[in-house]
Amino acid sequence: MTDGSAEANLLHQISRRAGSMSPALRGVADVILADPEAAQSLSITELASRAGVADSTVSRFLRDLNLDGYNQLRLGIAQAIYSRPVSAAAPSGWVYEGILKDDDQSTVVEKVLHGSIEALSRTAERIDPETLGEVVERIHRASSLYFTAMGSSATVAESAVLRFTRAGKSCMFFRDQSAQSIAAATLGSDDIIFAISDSGDSTPVLATVEIARFHGAHVVALTSTLDSQLAERADTVLLTSGAVASSDVYGESVTAKWGQLLVIDVLYANYATRYFDEAEGYLLESYQSSIRPTRSGAQ
Repeated sequence: MTDGSAEANLLHQISRRAGSMSPALRGVADVILADPEAAQSLSITELASRAGVADSTVSRFLRDLNLDGYNQLRLGIAQAIYSRPVSAAAPSGWVYEGILKDDDQSTVVEKVLHGSIEALSRTAERIDPETLGEVVERIHRASSLYFTAMGSSATVAESAVLRFTRAGKSCMFFRDQSAQSIAAATLGSDDIIFAISDSGDSTPVLATVEIARFHGAHVVALTSTLDSQLAERADTVLLTSGAVASSDVYGESVTAKWGQLLVIDVLYANYATRYFDEAEGYLLESYQSSIRPTRSGAQ
């Protein structure tokens, strides 16, 4: 089970196949589908007990799904949870994005890895080549690129500024939310504002976007939620992966940032290749003047 797409989602597989399973195996499937978050924390004996079957029946259930072992079932459930749309609250017992308080170190590593791979894969699936091309053209024509973001999305904005500045574009980003709103008033119809928000409902980002729109800037949204307030206000939407449910206590999704970084890198790579003759000089100069002197042993 290596494909993390929606079609290969383990919960989807179990749901599709449950109807053709024997009553005993279907009982195991029902327990998992009724509460996947709780099921992934159960031992094989606990799962068997809730389904009213023997441990050996759960083992047959694993073989029926071509799983190598019980741990792969738990990881598959966690990966499927990562692919679901963001929810308002995290289930009881969650510490962070599908990770449970009793998970051991190797399980945490596997879950974070699966979540990161899922975020990248799902974002790649959501990138529309035509929309991407249109944004690249706008970047080329734009007088400046402006970025608004908050929380950990600010790291994505800073990465974008570094990349596009090296390619010769004038870029601007402030960590301070008030400065973002103030600077948005300096934008015009020749400028692009990239608004980065996984939920699409970040109030400071929306406020900055409204100011930029008023002054005529083209709004490009990087968000996972097409029906969000940000997507509604944007001129162009670049969809990222949806994030697993997280709670206010433990913070926003970090795996979602992989999708945002992927979109920025794809935009940059497309821009640098399409306008290579223009970007090459800036890339070489920035390397010679700013990067190479920082490398130990560089001549």
